[in-house]
Amino acid sequence: MSTDAFNALACPLDGNPLAPFGACWRCPSGHSFDVARQGYLHLLPVQKKRSLDPGDSKEMVAARQRFLNAGYYRPIAEVVNAAVLQSAADEPRTLSGLDAGCGEGYYLRELAAADTGAKLALMGLDISKWATLAAAKQDKRPRWVVGSNANLPVLPGALDFVICLFGFPVHGEFARVLKRGGMLIEAHAGPSHLRELREIIYPSLKPEKLSAAEAPEDFSLVDAKTVCYPLTLDNPGAIADLLAMTPHLYRASAEGRSRAEALTTLTVTVEVILRRFALPESDAIY
Repeated sequence: MSTDAFNALACPLDGNPLAPFGACWRCPSGHSFDVARQGYLHLLPVQKKRSLDPGDSKEMVAARQRFLNAGYYRPIAEVVNAAVLQSAADEPRTLSGLDAGCGEGYYLRELAAADTGAKLALMGLDISKWATLAAAKQDKRPRWVVGSNANLPVLPGALDFVICLFGFPVHGEFARVLKRGGMLIEAHAGPSHLRELREIIYPSLKPEKLSAAEAPEDFSLVDAKTVCYPLTLDNPGAIADLLAMTPHLYRASAEGRSRAEALTTLTVTVEVILRRFALPESDAIY
């Protein structure tokens, strides 16, 4: 695969096109955004932050990086890759894609490494500067951007596909930046996902809310797949990383966290629902 950086960026302040000028990107209005030394671009204006350091912490990002790089979630990446590359198989042109909420970039790296002759222009975006920094350090090919799904710094109709895996989808923004006929892939935890871990750290489990099967506004459902398999973690470090990379670390009581910390081995169910949506080929919806 030939992987390049996605460049159809928009100014997060006024929506005008951004263009590179040396070590920064500028729009016609004069707004300028510096490229960090590590190679990522910060396009989350201070006035649009909800906190001083939004998104995952440095510690959460490090735990996720160790866990994902160990290959524990590779079956999920393989299904995502197949969906993207199926669309790319018959396309002679470059396909542009965004990972909206990319974390430390694992799924984009897996996509770039997939065995295919497709040519992709990729961008990973996350609201956490620590996540984007980690992604930029591991792979220089995609464009890595600090930004928000609520205000994607992408020009309208510039993307062939968007993936949003365990993130916070903003479907109106996804529809705005996708081309007509563009594809959206979303991943959500299934009802049995990590159930064994949750049974250890919580005194009781609430009934899981199944995510709606219907397509979000502006999109049509293409298909849905469930990735489900048992995963055995045979060392305390991997168990600690799994807990640290999920919201359960902060939701669990001190007693629940202590029970998890005492584990030396753990087998959990991985259950992830992947849905593929399409933006209609008719007039774009902006």
